[in-house]
Amino acid sequence: MADADSRLDRNDPDFKYLVVDRNAFNDPTTQAEWTQKRLVWIPHDNFGFVSASIKGERGDEVEVEIMETGKRCHVPKDDLQKMNPPKFDKVEDMAELTCLNEASVLHNIKERYYSGLIYTYSGLFCVVVNPYKRLPIYTEKIIDLYKGKKRHEVPPHVFAITDSAYRSMLQDETLR
Repeated sequence: MADADSRLDRNDPDFKYLVVDRNAFNDPTTQAEWTQKRLVWIPHDNFGFVSASIKGERGDEVEVEIMETGKRCHVPKDDLQKMNPPKFDKVEDMAELTCLNEASVLHNIKERYYSGLIYTYSGLFCVVVNPYKRLPIYTEKIIDLYKGKKRHEVPPHVFAITDSAYRSMLQDETLR
């Protein structure tokens, strides 16, 4: 995505709705803390999944401490879902997640959505979470950013999909 970065002004307010600053996720301290806490996702009645730290294991059960509340509980090992390292937070394509599971996918979509990043890829698919508000990511300037670009060269956006489809259509027409 280097070419797209060179065409985007990082001071532009629209930029925050397209790309995450990956430098914020490469802090070695955060990585070490994540490793020490042995973090996992556990099922939760109200929130779907919550993050928890493994405190001990006993047979087929694991004692965990829920990160948000500090409450401890026992969970069957089969209910645990691995958590990705922090460097994968808000990843653009969920196919890149090292732990590809339901909890991690939902977490990634939620984190991106709360950051105003409504577009996410999941392999070949573009996942969109409707914010029910107008975002400044449908301007001529943004359209120009996506023109003639391959999907992996630019941030996730419906324009990347439509431009690719348009180029394929033109190419198919010339082959006839």
